[in-house]
Amino acid sequence: MIIRDGHLGDVPAVLAMFDSAVAWLTAQGRTGQWGSEPFSTDAARVESVTSWATSGGMRVAELDGRPAGCLVVGSAMPYVTPASEPELYVQGLVIDQRFHGRGVGSALLERARAEAVERKVALLRVDCYGGDDGRLVAYYESQGFTRTESFRVGDWPGQILEMRLPSARG
Repeated sequence: MIIRDGHLGDVPAVLAMFDSAVAWLTAQGRTGQWGSEPFSTDAARVESVTSWATSGGMRVAELDGRPAGCLVVGSAMPYVTPASEPELYVQGLVIDQRFHGRGVGSALLERARAEAVERKVALLRVDCYGGDDGRLVAYYESQGFTRTESFRVGDWPGQILEMRLPSARG
């Protein structure tokens, strides 16, 4: 697996990753997180992924030369309470379901941890869908994150999680 910086040329592949995740969740009857419509058919979501591709924070994991997952890091999302200290925020994480169970998400989150440490930032945060059976929150906890606060955007329940990292300030 390699993890490289993302770019505009990755937008179709990242949209396909989201489409595969939406189809997988929908097949399980789990439409609360992202709905049931493909991201690639939603102009606002296409614009979001395009914006990520030009932000400098997009990372793409490749397995066997094929895009397998995407991570986006940057500043906190506008709908969450700002941190009281410098942080790196996971704005997005998605895995192409063809690569489910191959450690792509873990590798991308490890990349986020490494980038935070490299930037001398001791706080890494992420938010995720906090509804249904809580499997996504449990996934982030299994990756070393700790729950902090819950929030809502309309009727969408969210959970903020954080990870404290060694800081090389000095």
